[in-house]
Amino acid sequence: MCVLTCMITLLLWLLLLVVCWPLALLALVLYPVAWLLLLPFRLLGIAIDAVFDLLRSILLLPGRFLRSF
Repeated sequence: MCVLTCMITLLLWLLLLVVCWPLALLALVLYPVAWLLLLPFRLLGIAIDAVFDLLRSILLLPGRFLRSF
């Protein structure tokens, strides 16, 4: 699935390069900056997801324990 997504992204960028090359080069330069700015939010999302998974497993533990009998 990632190969298809990467191929579509590359084709769209090449189309943008042909149509409006300054905008394509600006996007190429600004993409890593935007990725670095959004990285803390991704890490925060991973941490919050881990906390919710931990809480769910703690709440479901008695049910799994009783199901084993």
